[in-house]
Amino acid sequence: MINVCIDELTPCLKDTKTGELVQTEVIRIQRKSFLRKYNKKNGWYINWETLVDENEIYALVVEGSVDIQGLVALAKDVDTQAIYIAWMCTSPENNPVISEEVRYTGVGGHLFAIAAQKSVDYGFNGFMHGFAANKELLEHYINVFNAELIGMLHPYQFAIDETNAAKIMEVYDYEWTDEQI
Repeated sequence: MINVCIDELTPCLKDTKTGELVQTEVIRIQRKSFLRKYNKKNGWYINWETLVDENEIYALVVEGSVDIQGLVALAKDVDTQAIYIAWMCTSPENNPVISEEVRYTGVGGHLFAIAAQKSVDYGFNGFMHGFAANKELLEHYINVFNAELIGMLHPYQFAIDETNAAKIMEVYDYEWTDEQI
């Protein structure tokens, strides 16, 4: 499920209190033990440790920290020549559904940019697909990213093609680190 709102398209995360743009890094997380604290009980929608075996998990962090602002679980889908976005969500403090005062804007767009970049890395030219959590989010992705409704495996299944993935990647500025947790 993809459960993020694209609140703002910014090259970095934007601190909602100061308006300052903060640089980000992307870290791959492979340890289940680390992911145990990111679970359904504390606002992360799913127990993220359960996703490690079948997906690559990436965390968006503020540069120089391991303070996770969002997580995305991706799988290489050779059959469709695309990245499958298995799960995606912002941290509870960046989720307007959970938090009254969101800490950073721009997290959702960053997570889609990570998916697009991994698609390029695997030779899929940015093509990606996944399931929106609900009809409103599906329409939101169609409006913001020019996503297309597929609806074959799930009523809110969508895809973002190579052209629109390239537009997403043009916006975001972050560092991929070799660090893995």
